[in-house]
Amino acid sequence: MKRAGLPKNISLESVVDSVAEGIFTVDLDWNITFFNQAAAQITNISPVEAVGQKCWEVFASSLCDGACPMQPCLKNGKSVLNKSGFILGADGEKIPIGMSSSPLKDKDGVVIGGVESFRDLSSLHQLMLKVEERYSVEDIRTNNAHMIRMLQILPPIAQSTSTVLLLGESGTGKELFARAIHNQSMRKEKPFVAVNCGALPGNLLESELFGYKAGAFTDARKDKPGRLELAQGGTLFLDEIGDMPLPLQVKLLRVLQEKTYEPLGSVAPIQADVRFVAATNRDLETMVSEGTFRQDLFFRLNVVRIDIPPLRERTEDITLLTNHFIRQQNSLKGKNINAVSERVHHVLFQYDFPGNVRELENIIEYAFILCPGKMIEMAHLPEHLKPQIREQHTPCDYAIPTDAAGMAQHKHHAVLQALDKHNGNKSAAARELGISRDTIRRILKRHEAK
Repeated sequence: MKRAGLPKNISLESVVDSVAEGIFTVDLDWNITFFNQAAAQITNISPVEAVGQKCWEVFASSLCDGACPMQPCLKNGKSVLNKSGFILGADGEKIPIGMSSSPLKDKDGVVIGGVESFRDLSSLHQLMLKVEERYSVEDIRTNNAHMIRMLQILPPIAQSTSTVLLLGESGTGKELFARAIHNQSMRKEKPFVAVNCGALPGNLLESELFGYKAGAFTDARKDKPGRLELAQGGTLFLDEIGDMPLPLQVKLLRVLQEKTYEPLGSVAPIQADVRFVAATNRDLETMVSEGTFRQDLFFRLNVVRIDIPPLRERTEDITLLTNHFIRQQNSLKGKNINAVSERVHHVLFQYDFPGNVRELENIIEYAFILCPGKMIEMAHLPEHLKPQIREQHTPCDYAIPTDAAGMAQHKHHAVLQALDKHNGNKSAAARELGISRDTIRRILKRHEAK
């Protein structure tokens, strides 16, 4: 039976050059042997420049660190279909692509190389970013259905005058919600004042909230306005309300009921024109049953309740938030990091995030200190992770520090290593870490103060 073929005046190369998808081939040593015109247009690298180079030198793909779609073709003769990732163009721009690969065989069926086709998904990526923007309010970003519902009802909540209670674990973004409520309310032109009820002992918290008059106690030489006065006309955010002492809960209840308060040492009540937003990571209902939180105050606070899920229950947001923090750190640090590697991405998806969104932000900030190139790799994650990875031979089962102190220790260690490498030259160390000399001084000073 006669096989149909190309007309004699048409070459296979011209046909391949006419398709819209990028196509290239490699030999068994990963050297590029063919690079079509679409591949050149997508990467902004000419065929002459590409042919003869190793494929990873040309593409610098997010999949080049162990998830290469060409590897199964060359090693096992297997095809890989519809894998997604990023490549870096000649100008350093991150290009989202979808790719498929197949083995190249000679007439005897022996694998002699591989062929990969890839397509530019930039337009689809831009569409996805627009979808992200659709479900973002202020600095809150999500693809989680529960979170989306909360963001959709946030504007009418903000426009009301009701007290709002935000519930969620530490690091879930309760203050972001509080600020979003203020910024979308009729009080947005007035102050947003936050006070952490768990950061001060009861007597200091009372004076911080209500202020005091001169002579109210020994060192009160002049009047001091409290947070309530500073927030007049605006919003007062009471963070960690579950840590407020019982005697102070009574005074706060009066403010909520009567809209008046008295500074320490004063007998004249002051009107409190303030919108209250409270937040806690504690179970207030259990505290009420145990007698450690007043039931009447709980009812006053629990007018509008927003439960913010932990990050482990909204894993669809990990990629979204990772990309957001990368863009944010690029802006702050003046770097141009494009993404995390496939392996780091896998690690983040498997991790439980006891520190929630704040912990993810800390991880990306730490990685920016160590990452000198375009891609965050496993080597750029916190140092204490690496021994466990070597022992267990798995990228999944380990812990990342959740507290600020742990991250601060890692930053200090990275700074010391860079200074040692450059013989104490702060400018050289700062250039290597991608931070300023002032940041190095602050990290060192914080550590010395401990």
